[in-house]
Amino acid sequence: MSEKETGKSTTSRLVRQIHDGNWLPHDEAESLRAELFYQRAVYAYMTMLPALNVIGMRDGSEAAFGSGYHVLPIWKDRMDSRTQVPTPNADVIYSMSYLDLRETGPLVVNAPANVIGMFTDFFQRTITDVGLIGPDRARGGLYLLLPPGYEGHVPGGYFTFTSSTYNVFLFFRTIMGRGDGVPDPAVGAAVAEQTRLYPLWAEEKDVPPMEFPNASPVRIDMMYPTDFTYWTKLKEFVDYEPVTAIDPELRGVLASIGIVKGRPFEPEDWQRTQLERAVETAPRMILANVQLGRPDRRNYYYEDRQWEVAWAGATAEWMQESYLDLDARSRFFQYAYSSAPAMNNHTTGAGSKYPYAIRDADGEYFDGTNTYRLHLPADIPAALFWAVTAYNVTDGTMPETAQMLPSTNGYYDLPKNDDGSIDIWFGAEQPEGVVDAAYIRTVPGRNFVVCLRLYGTTSAFYDQTWKPDDVVRVR
Repeated sequence: MSEKETGKSTTSRLVRQIHDGNWLPHDEAESLRAELFYQRAVYAYMTMLPALNVIGMRDGSEAAFGSGYHVLPIWKDRMDSRTQVPTPNADVIYSMSYLDLRETGPLVVNAPANVIGMFTDFFQRTITDVGLIGPDRARGGLYLLLPPGYEGHVPGGYFTFTSSTYNVFLFFRTIMGRGDGVPDPAVGAAVAEQTRLYPLWAEEKDVPPMEFPNASPVRIDMMYPTDFTYWTKLKEFVDYEPVTAIDPELRGVLASIGIVKGRPFEPEDWQRTQLERAVETAPRMILANVQLGRPDRRNYYYEDRQWEVAWAGATAEWMQESYLDLDARSRFFQYAYSSAPAMNNHTTGAGSKYPYAIRDADGEYFDGTNTYRLHLPADIPAALFWAVTAYNVTDGTMPETAQMLPSTNGYYDLPKNDDGSIDIWFGAEQPEGVVDAAYIRTVPGRNFVVCLRLYGTTSAFYDQTWKPDDVVRVR
């Protein structure tokens, strides 16, 4: 019987759905192919952002200070807005270097005592914490970093770890001292300068002396690319690293946009158009996601406050109970870098917490034209120190104003209210009667983020007997 007689179709659903079982019109086929290429490029942008984030940092640093395991730039006078990097911390002393285990082989890092730091691979997956949460427990010690696939002898006496990429990011933070009502950066810089690195198998006479350039006064761009260079840098990275550094499925996505290890990257004109489109729109998509909020609201620290957690309440690897939170991870590496367990675990008196807010108490986005007040109740739960910083919303850089350090911290002799609480002010103009150390300048007409850092977080934060107030718009 025919379809007409039975009233039922004998043609398969997909045949009916796609052009009555025929090939597509040529123009439609080309359009769909371009759209699929674009979608794959967007996905590749988001998943590769952790690597491009640190590649941008490496390239900017090495252009300014040189390369090599013996070169360790230190922001000896604190990091300010002249350093363009995601969410820089003005309130510790930064030391950052970029190691190449393919060039050096096994590498020894003699870490000083009292470092707050980590080693990560170039996907910014933690190799190990260093310091109070690391295996040295703030006593310092010898770390041995092995390259991927290393099969040689591994001596004892080291904290030994294997990296999944040849490239390794060394990120140390050291604590400032207390001066006369102000921080003393020299204390933290002196600790950082005790760091030593050398290849395991090198003869001592062949190891160059360490270099510790002061990065603080240098205007430096350490941001990831925002143009087609994103893809050429990615291709260089894929070619350099071992195949095992990227899983086969993700390599398949990269291959679909022309990035294959060991093969030329020569996109046709229509492909280049979609790659350029993706590098423009993907960061806007990431920003839109965070702007509109998560339906599950698990990114909020409190039921009654605007403070959020960068890991969306999950692990430092962005794992939820049954899946990897891709949206949270891509947003993190758009405006930050260097995730590690010590930054997310509930470690009393040793770890760190980073509540941030993008909205005021009324739920409105912060606007640099307005004036705001942040009230911090007494007994801030930070055994080491606390700090408050303002950042640009798009990429986590510091807003560059006449105030080069858009930050304040507990090292300053800040005025206290009768109950021991502290008020911090934000705005384009310094409110009358507010001291310099309690004021953070903003850019008129530009949104911003407020970040509260708590180093050595104590129990009052975890059990929520202490909560920061919401930031309130005053005018």
